[in-house]
Amino acid sequence: MSLDSTLLALHLPSALRILSILIGLIIIWIIVSIPVFIAAKIIVGRKASFGEALLATLAGPLVFGIILTIGYAITQRVFGGLGLLALLLGFLAWIAVYKGVFHTGWLRAFGVAVLSVIIALIVFVILALLGFAFKEILDTFLYLHTPAALLTN
Repeated sequence: MSLDSTLLALHLPSALRILSILIGLIIIWIIVSIPVFIAAKIIVGRKASFGEALLATLAGPLVFGIILTIGYAITQRVFGGLGLLALLLGFLAWIAVYKGVFHTGWLRAFGVAVLSVIIALIVFVILALLGFAFKEILDTFLYLHTPAALLTN
């Protein structure tokens, strides 16, 4: 085996590693869809299904990312900045995805987005308090946002 093939083998992930990453992403996708489904059921009602929540949580971030990237590139060239405008356009695009997926109006789509975040935060806090998950993430988040950590970064 040559040095080049050895270096290449060290940098390429194995098929098992790729499969485990894909399975992990699918599990995270399903978990993230649960608060969106609950919020849609509460706000939209009978119309909302778990499949629609899965579609919304898949398409929403993709559309947001595309619009944010394009919006930032345009505002950077035309206005010399205004990344906040690109962020707002990306958020509106995400709400538009919710509007289309759940077949509802702008206000209800916005409500689904806000309520799903609130539900996710409540579940996150309850699980963290019970010690089931997220302790390291919560500790890291709290440490990174302390005044001492902000001064050293």
